[in-house]
Amino acid sequence: MEPRKQADIEKGKTADARRDSVLRGRRALVVGGSGGIGRAVSLDLAARGASLLIHGRTSGKVGDLVAAIRRGGGEAEGLVLDLDSPEPLLAVLGADNVFDILVVAFGPFVRKPLAACSSSDWEKMALLNLALPGALASRLFPAMCDRDFGRMLFFGGTRTDTIRGFTSNAAYAAAKTGLGVLAKSIAIEGAARNVAAVTVCPGIVRTEYIDSAEASTLALIAPGGRLSDPAEVAAIALDLIDREPCIASGAVVSLDAGFSP
Repeated sequence: MEPRKQADIEKGKTADARRDSVLRGRRALVVGGSGGIGRAVSLDLAARGASLLIHGRTSGKVGDLVAAIRRGGGEAEGLVLDLDSPEPLLAVLGADNVFDILVVAFGPFVRKPLAACSSSDWEKMALLNLALPGALASRLFPAMCDRDFGRMLFFGGTRTDTIRGFTSNAAYAAAKTGLGVLAKSIAIEGAARNVAAVTVCPGIVRTEYIDSAEASTLALIAPGGRLSDPAEVAAIALDLIDREPCIASGAVVSLDAGFSP
């Protein structure tokens, strides 16, 4: 079969899958949803028929994305908030916000050797990369159980799918590795009520946060000499939770093409 015809068939299959998505008509909160992988997740969720509340730090990026989704016939609202702890977001959400889907594609990065990490570095990494997703999960979990439906998707760091040592980003990696425990805990508690969670650990992804020079350098160590596209990472990650029942619940999945520096 000609490659183009095969690609057209696969594109059609993808479109059919999105039309039949179990996420269609569901309400989603996407934290860090205005840029990078989070933006790709927001666009893909909208294509699957979910209604979105998209969090981001800058009004321009959030507004542009919301407008793009609405032009395409999707439903989206924006939430501009600069986070230094879980509390501001929890306060904005309040007790009455109902979400069927939680995606956390957010988390600051610190590259320092162990001896250079200050107590504030450790606190920031733990608060925003682990405590924030955990607090959101705790807030939304009971109502998801009451409705017998919930899907949570967390984005870990590269190679944080299991316990490893790191020479330049231990504080970040330690917090992101904890997301595997969070997903597995949600899976156990939520199994009887159709509430599922998955943690995905991408490899090197080509986003707007990486300039051309850095991308060229990273390509030298990336598997196959290429950086992953945010849209392909988002599509695979969402496919894992877009199932009824969600048999991937509790999984910690590497999407790094075998990256091993």
